[in-house]
Amino acid sequence: MRYLILSDIHSNLDALNAVLADAKGKYDRILCCGDIVGYGPDPSAVTTWAKENVDVIIRGNHDKACAGLEDLDWFNPVARASALWTMEQMDAANLEWLRALPQGPIQEDGIVLVHGSPLDEDEYLITEIDVEQIGPYLGGRIWIFGHTHLQGGFLCNTKGVQRIQLRVAMDPVTLPLGANRSWLINPGSVGQPRDIDPRAAWILWDSEERAVTFCRTEYDVRTTQKKILDAGLPEILAVRLESGR
Repeated sequence: MRYLILSDIHSNLDALNAVLADAKGKYDRILCCGDIVGYGPDPSAVTTWAKENVDVIIRGNHDKACAGLEDLDWFNPVARASALWTMEQMDAANLEWLRALPQGPIQEDGIVLVHGSPLDEDEYLITEIDVEQIGPYLGGRIWIFGHTHLQGGFLCNTKGVQRIQLRVAMDPVTLPLGANRSWLINPGSVGQPRDIDPRAAWILWDSEERAVTFCRTEYDVRTTQKKILDAGLPEILAVRLESGR
């Protein structure tokens, strides 16, 4: 079975549509590691698409916040402003759908979906030290996580933790995931990449080949930037899309 796996779409419909066009014909099912909404200018359209098309999805911290399940005092001012704006744009049906999203982990065909980390949906796994602390709990599985907006991940075995290094413009990159070790794979962010590559990030998972392919897709960043500014959202949310930071 072939899977398109997305994370951190963040209400960026232009990036999402570009990814779907790029991935057309390459997958059988769609999975998502959360953060459908927040930051971007098209929360209703992206949520409606997810309701109708994603086969398995877990909640992210922005989904919780915009659904009223998270205290916004924990958010920085930019994230808080975008969450409040998003809540105003969403109809009751979409907000109720966000509230009902399940918390990870969820297993699906040889992989486990989480938003932050296997132990805490809100935890950021950014460095090798972060992963070393949860290493004993990984159990030789393949974990797919988001939250950081950094495409790549980590390999964990008896020799320690090794970061999966991806270089800009060298994609798609297919990586066979060997058995008897633990893998943490991050699709990156569709809607707001932060790894110095502004292209939308996503992965394909082939359960029969036990291989993951890291992919990037260009989209019309300027159109999304204009939507953000026209909506009155914080300017930084538009600026950062161009730099991928």
